[in-house]
Amino acid sequence: MGETENHHHHHHLPPPQVAAPPTVPPNFALSRGPTWTPAEQLNQLQYCIHSNPSWPQALLLAFQHFIVNLGTTVLIASTMVPRMGGNHGDKARIIQVLLFMSGINTLLQTLIGSRLPTVMGVSFAYVLPLLSIINDYTDEVFATEHDRFIRGIRTVQGSLIVSSFVNIILGYGRAWGELTRFFTPIVMVPVVCLVGLGLFARGFPLLGNCVEIGLPMLILLVFSQQYLKRVHSRAHLILERFALLLCFGIIWAFAAILTVSGAYNNVKTATKLSCRTDRSYLMSSAPWIKIPYPFQWGTPIFRASHVFGMIGAALVSSAESTATFFAAARLSGATAPPAHVLSRSIGLQGIGMLLEGLFGSLVGTTASVENVGLLGLTHIGSRRVVQISTGFMIFFSIFGKFGAFFASIPLPIFAAIYCILLGIVASSGITFVQFANSNSMRNIYVLGVSLFLGLSIPQYFVMNTTGDGHGPVRTNAGWFNDILNTIFSSPATMAIIVGTMLDNTLEAKHVNDRGIPWWKPFQHSKGDARTEEFYSYPLRINEYVPSSAEMSMTVAQQPPPEVAVTEEPYYNSHTAHVSIAPLIAVLLVITILGIVTSMIGRLCTGLKVMSVGQFDIESWIETKCSCIDGRIYPHQPPPRSNASSATSVLTPTERQPQQEYQSPQTPTT
Repeated sequence: MGETENHHHHHHLPPPQVAAPPTVPPNFALSRGPTWTPAEQLNQLQYCIHSNPSWPQALLLAFQHFIVNLGTTVLIASTMVPRMGGNHGDKARIIQVLLFMSGINTLLQTLIGSRLPTVMGVSFAYVLPLLSIINDYTDEVFATEHDRFIRGIRTVQGSLIVSSFVNIILGYGRAWGELTRFFTPIVMVPVVCLVGLGLFARGFPLLGNCVEIGLPMLILLVFSQQYLKRVHSRAHLILERFALLLCFGIIWAFAAILTVSGAYNNVKTATKLSCRTDRSYLMSSAPWIKIPYPFQWGTPIFRASHVFGMIGAALVSSAESTATFFAAARLSGATAPPAHVLSRSIGLQGIGMLLEGLFGSLVGTTASVENVGLLGLTHIGSRRVVQISTGFMIFFSIFGKFGAFFASIPLPIFAAIYCILLGIVASSGITFVQFANSNSMRNIYVLGVSLFLGLSIPQYFVMNTTGDGHGPVRTNAGWFNDILNTIFSSPATMAIIVGTMLDNTLEAKHVNDRGIPWWKPFQHSKGDARTEEFYSYPLRINEYVPSSAEMSMTVAQQPPPEVAVTEEPYYNSHTAHVSIAPLIAVLLVITILGIVTSMIGRLCTGLKVMSVGQFDIESWIETKCSCIDGRIYPHQPPPRSNASSATSVLTPTERQPQQEYQSPQTPTT
């Protein structure tokens, strides 16, 4: 009893056990490696938007931009001019006009437009309105097919002139910039991705038309530019920047060898057109010197039904240019373009459309996606390089024989390049997701739906569009059909519509999820200190011309000066806006090449050069280099003494091209 009492006195009941807190699972993601902080500027660029390589390198890089832009120019001219009734001479002149206007518009955009290193190339958004014009004149009776072509191109002129005012009003009226204020990083991911992925038809489907030259070009470019450059430090520098030119020359020579050896003598006609180097008929059709001038095809024809179709194409080209500008800013080391810069660039694009209508261009222009991809391929985003490339565009548009020489390159070679360049642009769009919450289910929903519908809806319209341009929308109003079919056939435009609507109507738990804190400083000119550095006018023009952003904001809306970012810019801006070297370089390139061309032109036409005797190099080239162009014929047996029999040496198929070239309906210089 005592022991029991003593036991209870010294030994208390154990306290109740408390449940152990649940163990937190380890974060395996952090243990496997570091996380990457968002980077507004890519630090692997060798030259950013306002830093410049040496002049020899800049010239070679500029020539690469010209070559890349030439592919789409030749593609749209070779596709549409024959359907309009034009001959090979008309196709050569159209290519000259397209190159000329591309050079002029690119120079204007890099100087007083977006200020980004973007080439303004031809836009395929104008194909459906162009097909509508072609259909209207197909059933009409003309004296010749050339007359039908002239009638069609004059109608295109009038439509471009009127529709250009839509872009001018939207741009300089600041409406386009106000629209871009609804964009966020979540919207830009599908928009920029689809401006590259949406052009997949220019990639492997076009390459597959001639696999034996397109696939080697693709493999050789990837191998040399990504793997072979590791052999030596100097090889790394050369191949990373100029592998495209080297591979281009090798595969072009390979295609010429296949053509001369007779590899394509017994193949289908479509294969000959895609693979042979002598089926462009441009070398002998293009004039030596031809300067494009306003109304060269005649007075414009204005038809309301076609004007509305062109307005739809103008809106689509503006949307695609906007997406391309964001990709160009990313790949050139610049910050995102603010709203007022986008407004003035679209307004200037409208002025470019007006000039294209005056000069008789086939289609309007837009920011070239392929050339933006070249910035990422070479790691050089210099604005000066793109400005110098305008000198090559203008030169080869005036001196037609030289431009026709490069235009004879088979299109599958260009397609192999586009497979890489378009992919780079698409991947640059993915990088915008780093500024938003990629783990938010709301953002995942917006991204997924925008990407899928941005691809699926245009694909439906493309698959249900007939060869003559009639799309799924078929009402009695043809102009209404052209507008809707054009808009819904553009992946970038659909991504803007779907993404902007979803992102601005679905509620987010936190503002940071949408990336608004990162995006908002770039909406006005004073929000980020680097905006002035990258996008201000050259030669202190901005001191005399106020920006549209400043004009559109009241005093209360303007940000206070103390909120401006004071951090040092990533790149040095010692060459930013005070140099006129790009203009001097463009003029110097055109002058030097013009002198050389004039001398070669005199040699080839049998004239004296510097008091030296008569020369006739052109006839020698025609007999020795039959693989260059279809109009250059092999050596013919000497004609008999009878003059009438001498004219019968050429076969009817050989005589037809000469008759086209000597047709009095084709203007000559």
